[in-house]
Amino acid sequence: MTDLALEISGLTKTYAATGRAPAKEALKGINLNIPRGSIFGLLGPNGAGKSTLINILAGLVNKSAGRVKIWGFDQDVNPRQSRAAIGIMPQEPNLDPFFTPRGSLDVQAGLYGVPKAQRRTDEILDLIGLSDKAEAYARSLSGGMRRRLLLGKALVHDPNILVLDEPTAGVDIELRNMLWDNVRDLNHAGKTIILTTHYLEEAEAMCDDIAIINHGEKIVQDTTANLLGTLDQKTLVITPEAAPPALDLPTGVSMQQRDSGQIAFSYKSSTIQAGDILAHLGTYGIKVRDVTTEQPDLEDVFLSLTSGR
Repeated sequence: MTDLALEISGLTKTYAATGRAPAKEALKGINLNIPRGSIFGLLGPNGAGKSTLINILAGLVNKSAGRVKIWGFDQDVNPRQSRAAIGIMPQEPNLDPFFTPRGSLDVQAGLYGVPKAQRRTDEILDLIGLSDKAEAYARSLSGGMRRRLLLGKALVHDPNILVLDEPTAGVDIELRNMLWDNVRDLNHAGKTIILTTHYLEEAEAMCDDIAIINHGEKIVQDTTANLLGTLDQKTLVITPEAAPPALDLPTGVSMQQRDSGQIAFSYKSSTIQAGDILAHLGTYGIKVRDVTTEQPDLEDVFLSLTSGR
């Protein structure tokens, strides 16, 4: 058995021309391997092709070419098994307003052929924090509760892979934290999580590995730690006791005076150490009240890879 939860090779999708709109190539030969048991971030700007890829995985869109294997099942050879192996929490709510959470979960389980004796409706309601709203109509639920119900619907057939498409878009901090606690628990229980989000700080905190796609092409795939290390840049921020004199900075160091009175020194961490800069400032007799360092985050990496493409 392969160690990969998802294997995608040469995946392309071209939408046919309609009216005055020309044909659009949404995916251009995507190759993507996602390890089992990981939390994987699939990131990209709007229009990058993420939704098309997810819809192909869900069986909602037919690919133009390429191969997709979900939990070892080829999507073309074993369509039923491949779809049963994956659960998708969509970005947009798709709830019947006249169904209760319990009814929604039971109907979804029935659509997947889960026998009544094997349904985990109460367990899922408890997991997503909707046990007390089990008999309330979906139209009466708050936006956050509806998003939790979407997660529950994705879990009714106990899939090995869970795709979360912008799961925290427009929700408050408390719900966001609860959703991430649920995701961590599901991952610890053995599920592979695929996450798309525009909140890059969430992807940085949650994901083991990340792929970034843009204009239908994969531009990078690596561990989160390796991606964060690609920008050879650090910033040393000092709070001086008094305004410093004019400084002759070492080669490769730039300085910026901040409105707060702090001074930021940017440098390449591969060639210069923070201690070297502090020692250099000491030769000017500069007294420092506080010092911190800042490192690039995932947003910096994302912008560096997608800007201008």
